[in-house]
Amino acid sequence: MAKVFRPSSREASILSKIESSKEHERRRAIKGIADHLEPLSNAVASKLLENKLVETTSKNSMEEGIKQCLDGLTRAEDFDIDYQVAELRNLTAHPHIVSLYLTAYVIEKLINHKDVIDIYGSDEEIYGIIHRQVIKYLP
Repeated sequence: MAKVFRPSSREASILSKIESSKEHERRRAIKGIADHLEPLSNAVASKLLENKLVETTSKNSMEEGIKQCLDGLTRAEDFDIDYQVAELRNLTAHPHIVSLYLTAYVIEKLINHKDVIDIYGSDEEIYGIIHRQVIKYLP
């Protein structure tokens, strides 16, 4: 027979604080996008091109797509965000929600953009490039 785990009130309190702090950081990161929309989308698009992870005929068009993705993230419901990043949730131990959402966008939707020729590299490489840019603007 399986053991039933009943945390003490102290343990439940600690677990609750950890979860609420994670949710607070998630909301803070998403709200911070509005302040850095232009430079963040430019930085992500530039680094993806510099590292030859995305091949495109128009950087401006790709940057506009990334900007629309970020803008959509600021207005998205929690369920929609979780659904979008579901496949990539285990990509890294402590993922940044904005980096994860942008990575999912690049892998699943940007590939179908009219000006994108191809996307190269692994999911981890794409996440790494995006994450380095995101933490510059949204620590």
